[in-house]
Amino acid sequence: MPLLEVTQTRHVSASIRLTDSTAVLVDQYAAFIKAPADNVVEESLKHVFAKDREFQEFLRTPEAQRVTPTLRVRRAAANEAPEPAVKKPVSAASSASQTPAVVAGSKA
Repeated sequence: MPLLEVTQTRHVSASIRLTDSTAVLVDQYAAFIKAPADNVVEESLKHVFAKDREFQEFLRTPEAQRVTPTLRVRRAAANEAPEPAVKKPVSAASSASQTPAVVAGSKA
């Protein structure tokens, strides 16, 4: 049995704006769990999305498929392959090869 489980993960860079106080908290939480700020944002959002029952119900509606994107995402070049990622706890350090999301106001 292998010791590592490798999954293909596609990362995108996205530009978002945060208040100064939220950006500071993201950096502080990242230091607290010894992880990059990108991971804090990613895992926080995944946690909220999974725990919000009304949102989960919304995702099952046709309306959810018709949402107009508003997040400013920078697409990778067509010739770039997805990066391999290792499943690991949030507190583990992330791979330096991951494409970081750009979070305005933080030191991501």
